[in-house]
Amino acid sequence: MNTRIVVTGMGCVSPLGHDVATTWEAILAGKSGAGPITAFDTSLHETRIAAEVKNFDPIALLGRKEARRMDRYTQFAVAS
Repeated sequence: MNTRIVVTGMGCVSPLGHDVATTWEAILAGKSGAGPITAFDTSLHETRIAAEVKNFDPIALLGRKEARRMDRYTQFAVAS
């Protein structure tokens, strides 16, 4: 059975960048997206380092009303 797939575009929201070009440049430069966790208080946890998506503003991209209706992971998917 032959299955055809068409790629119509690429997107990326990652700890290294919010688009494909920025993320790819950071990868080629050998940068790491890992760093101290800032999303919540880590004082009660052993792990204090993660690869968080930083400086992502869903309101600027989606608008306040639409951003409030989505979970963060859905915002990333829509942005990418």
